[in-house]
Amino acid sequence: MSLEVGSVVEGVVTGITNFGVFIKLPGGETGLVHISEIADSYVKDINEHLQKKDKVKVKVLCIDGGGKIGLSIKQANKPTTPHRNNSKRKSSPGKSPKPPNFEDKLSSFFKESDEKQQDLKKNTESKRGGRSTIKQELS
Repeated sequence: MSLEVGSVVEGVVTGITNFGVFIKLPGGETGLVHISEIADSYVKDINEHLQKKDKVKVKVLCIDGGGKIGLSIKQANKPTTPHRNNSKRKSSPGKSPKPPNFEDKLSSFFKESDEKQQDLKKNTESKRGGRSTIKQELS
C-alpha cells in the first residue's frame, strides 16, 4: 500500500521516545508522530497517552526524500470538513453590515488617540504637582 500525504491509516505503536512515537504502518514502513502531534492538549509524558502495541489512527503529514514519514494522531481524529457556527451571525438576509471605510477608521483612531493623550497629560501633571504651571510662569 503506497502512502499519500493527507491520507488517514491505522498503525501500531512500535517505539516511544521523549520526542514522539514510532508507528508501524500497513505497508511495513515506519513513521514518527512528534510529541506535539499526539493530542490537542499539552503532552508532558507520552506514556500517559500511548503504550507499545497500541493501535492508532494517524494522518500522513509529510514524506520526505529520505523515506521519513511524518504522522499526526490529533489531526487524524479531527473532522475533515471545517464546521462553521453560523448561529452567532444574526444579520437579516439581504442586509450585510457595511465594513468601515478608511476615513472612518482613521477618524476613530484620531479620536481614541486624542483621548489617550489627554488622559496621559492629566496623569503626568497631577504626579508632577502642578509643575507645568510653574514652568509657564517662569517663561
